[in-house]
Amino acid sequence: MDEELRREIIMEHYMQPEHRHRTEDKEYEKVNTNNESCIDNLDIYVKIKDGIIEDICFDGEACAISTSSTSIMIHNLIGKSVHDAKEYIENFDHMLNEQEYDEEILKEANAYNEIYKQANRKHCAFLPYEGILKILNHYDANESKK
Repeated sequence: MDEELRREIIMEHYMQPEHRHRTEDKEYEKVNTNNESCIDNLDIYVKIKDGIIEDICFDGEACAISTSSTSIMIHNLIGKSVHDAKEYIENFDHMLNEQEYDEEILKEANAYNEIYKQANRKHCAFLPYEGILKILNHYDANESKK
């Protein structure tokens, strides 16, 4: 992906992020994720039904990288199974850490494929993934108890 397209994708999702709103709906599980070294502080709300992510939304204050990464992540995870969402997150993590990953799975998230060059920004890009992974792991733990 060339530099101009990368910047365009990131800025579009920063200036006009998808699914940015709060919800009080009790069917959503909420997690807060923040970065102690900057302003990033996001609440992420996830609704999972029968192993499928039906909806995700978020709110809070964050830098361009965290906000855009959250927007892209949400766009790519809604409708996926918990298992497929975890596979997506693993691929994103591998990309950020210069490991082998599947570009096809990540779609627009490939805009962060050179973020490893700025180590402090890797955490900004992965911050929403840390939050949603907590929710997915909590869901799996509860399902295994049934």
